Amino acid sequence: MSAEHWQPIFDDLGRPLISTTFVVVDLETTGGSPLSDAITEIGAVKIRGGEIIGEFQSLVNPGFPIPPFITVLTGITDAMVIAAPPTGEAFLSFLEFAGSAEDTVLIAHNAPFDIGFLKAAAKKLSVPWPNFPVLDTARIARHVLARDEVRNFKLATLSQFFTTSTEPSHRALADARATVDVFHGLLERLGSLDVQTLEDLKSFTNKITDAQRKKKYFADGLPNSPGVYIFRDKKGDPLYIGTTRNLRTRVRSYFTAAEGRKRVLEMLTLAEKLDFIQTPTIIEAEIRELRLIAEKQPRFNRRSKFQEKAIWITLTDEMFPRLTSMRGHHSLTDEKTWAGPFNGRDAAQEAIEALYEVLPIRQCSPRITVRSMKHASPCALFDMGRCGAPCIGREAIDTYTTHLARLQIALHEDLRSLATTIRERMKELALTERFEEAASLRNRLSSLISGISRGLRIRSLSRIEEIIVSMKDESVTEFAIIRFGKLAGSALANKGYEIPTLESLRATAEVVIPSPGILPASSHEEVEKLARYLEDPRIRLVDITGEWSIPTFSALSLRDEFSNLRQRGEQLRYKDSFANSLERTAQRSKS
Repeated sequence: MSAEHWQPIFDDLGRPLISTTFVVVDLETTGGSPLSDAITEIGAVKIRGGEIIGEFQSLVNPGFPIPPFITVLTGITDAMVIAAPPTGEAFLSFLEFAGSAEDTVLIAHNAPFDIGFLKAAAKKLSVPWPNFPVLDTARIARHVLARDEVRNFKLATLSQFFTTSTEPSHRALADARATVDVFHGLLERLGSLDVQTLEDLKSFTNKITDAQRKKKYFADGLPNSPGVYIFRDKKGDPLYIGTTRNLRTRVRSYFTAAEGRKRVLEMLTLAEKLDFIQTPTIIEAEIRELRLIAEKQPRFNRRSKFQEKAIWITLTDEMFPRLTSMRGHHSLTDEKTWAGPFNGRDAAQEAIEALYEVLPIRQCSPRITVRSMKHASPCALFDMGRCGAPCIGREAIDTYTTHLARLQIALHEDLRSLATTIRERMKELALTERFEEAASLRNRLSSLISGISRGLRIRSLSRIEEIIVSMKDESVTEFAIIRFGKLAGSALANKGYEIPTLESLRATAEVVIPSPGILPASSHEEVEKLARYLEDPRIRLVDITGEWSIPTFSALSLRDEFSNLRQRGEQLRYKDSFANSLERTAQRSKS
């Protein structure tokens, strides 16, 4: 029930063929080109569960004479279509009959021909073409039937092979009825090959690897519930760990034509076994995935493998501290001034440079001692007024401490003053047309706000001894218990059993003993995921032991604004670059 997912989930996979609505369509036209020719007749049959539930047939006035050879082939004359509706009216009537793309799958024999004419009609009418899933009975037949069974895969040949109730006659409705019988005949053949869903059918007719075809049984017996799945090699070592709302559906998707990622296909080639862990809720599945990836280090997982190597910024431990980036959080405490984690050292360095823009904190790396002050000389930053030169004793410890106090306020409590100062500098740079410098300053501030915001969420949630939340659905209520930033347990309660379920969950939830540091019980990724989970508008607070608060004017209040600002800036830069490229191309062509 969490709104956040680390990877795509295919909840729409696994549409059973027995309950899917199909519309079998056939067209008669004035020729073979959708660009220069037109439709003369539309015929369609709607089927579900092997039964016909509707039919559609309409002659169409193409707007110009029908070629004689077409009349000979189809029997449709100019006199027959003179009073027929025009292409637009007939096309819209067909769309109304077919229904929505979410509910209907189109079927045609040699589908590119018929669908090509329908799409061309939509384009001429400026009507958006519904993105119907399409099946081609000719293509399916080429995979199902052997050459010694049929001499070719024309509709007339297949109709004779399957002994259809309607004989194709180059009239739209008759050919559509014949195609229905051919389709049902093909499905009977496919039933022995365990083709039960629309995705199975697409996979059968599309190219999938031998590994996908042979290991499809991995999904057999999996529950339709949230959980974690683990692909293992022949030694039993994890290759890939994933999570999903529906174990069976997600695992089955790996063995369909929809899965074309090279790295995943390589993993499937090596996989010899699949294990799974069923969980009551999706948030528990996602947390278990994080923990397993960090512990097992699976070869084909990229995200969350090295959570302990995240980059943070803090102050050095010396007489005149300076800002520095560091890998790992173990030396950080709530008493220290810190921010993060950041998405790499570059982002951390941008954040540090944003702080240097406003605060006169020293940027030099040598350790300052009473002895070093006698021999040191100030750098250019002193001449620019951006450093008080504590390296030569020009700035006392008390004065330098006030800078550190402003830094601590900016990181933990109120970022408004610092952000306002940087905003003003950005405006000054923009007014003097120094746009690249202004953009660079914007990016620095954006990185700083992002890192501080993440740190504030971690700090606020990791301090809480226990927090219990619920999320109510139509028939069930989801409960989760979080202790010191760690998910201690979750459960689903049916309507009327909420209180007993909650009492049982509290009694059986994991006992969490906090350790020193800013992350007393879990990784930063787990805390952040739980924080996003708690931000879901459906979440309701049940009980809390401790204080859960974030300063009103902290970086979190500016996060969305500056994130969007940076994104818009990147988009504008791309557009400008693209426009300049086009201009250069045009100049070269002229020359």
